[in-house]
Amino acid sequence: MEERVFQTARDIHGLYPHVHIWGFPIATYLFLGGLAAGILLFATLYYLKGKENDMPFTVKIAPIFTFWIVVFGLLLLVYDLHHPLYVLELFTNFRIESPMSWGAWTLAVVSILSLIWPLSYIDDIEAYLHERGWRRLDWATKMVRGWEHKWIIPRFVIMNFRRFRKPIAFLLLFLSIILGIYTGILLSAFNAHPLWNNSILGPLFLTSGVSTGSAFVMWLSNNKKERKLMSTIDMALIATELFFIIHMIMGMQAGPEAYKQAAHLFLGGEFTVIFWVIFVGFGLVLPFILEALELKGKHIPPALPAILVLIGGFLFRVIMVAAGQMSEYPF
Repeated sequence: MEERVFQTARDIHGLYPHVHIWGFPIATYLFLGGLAAGILLFATLYYLKGKENDMPFTVKIAPIFTFWIVVFGLLLLVYDLHHPLYVLELFTNFRIESPMSWGAWTLAVVSILSLIWPLSYIDDIEAYLHERGWRRLDWATKMVRGWEHKWIIPRFVIMNFRRFRKPIAFLLLFLSIILGIYTGILLSAFNAHPLWNNSILGPLFLTSGVSTGSAFVMWLSNNKKERKLMSTIDMALIATELFFIIHMIMGMQAGPEAYKQAAHLFLGGEFTVIFWVIFVGFGLVLPFILEALELKGKHIPPALPAILVLIGGFLFRVIMVAAGQMSEYPF
């Protein structure tokens, strides 16, 4: 009797019973991309509205962090690649139909402009930090001053940054929206996974990213007016995010069986508790309530709702990356 052994794709580790290729680095990369997009969107928007002096942290100080946020996110992306040297291919080619290509080039341009933006405000930043006793960031201004004196970044270059600040703001505002949407479209382009193959992910990830950007400002700014405005905006963003989430779940429930099974991951499946109780409950609803109480005059530590929103935004990406890889079409 002849014995034959058939080997199929189901025997490949990481592909069966569920795909498990993307993990913590990619979820963090998506979170950092959304956070950077949110910070830059508010900075450029309120600059163009002429609020740079009324909202100094939003426009001038918060963007200091975006360059490092974007660079760290890119390093995580390179780390996750099995062949890191191939990352150069993303920046030597451009494919208009590829979300990854759009994202790579957007991140490259954003990283450069997010460095130029705070340099154009270097004098204001230095004065702001000294006025408020933020000695921990003195190293940043001293480093830039050192570069200036050594002609790495000559003074006339910084002056030109200021001269072209308005067109840079328009470009950064546009790119920040693209970056925020891209973090969702990157997942929705994977048609093989029903949870990701959803047109709502782009707007949902953009809203979530902008919400984390407002939370970042709310957490670190010591300007009451600035914090109050960001808190009001964040409440609207949280409400919009909840609407998109409910819309996403209802849309999957009304779709084919594969989409119903994907929705079941959050409706009785293994992600139910972490999604609805921890992410939605503690990452969206609770911060919304705390911000509402703060706006009504109750004493709420500003850092509390802000940190909850940031943790919720990160957890949302972790859940979507993990659950998306478990959702699949039946054979």
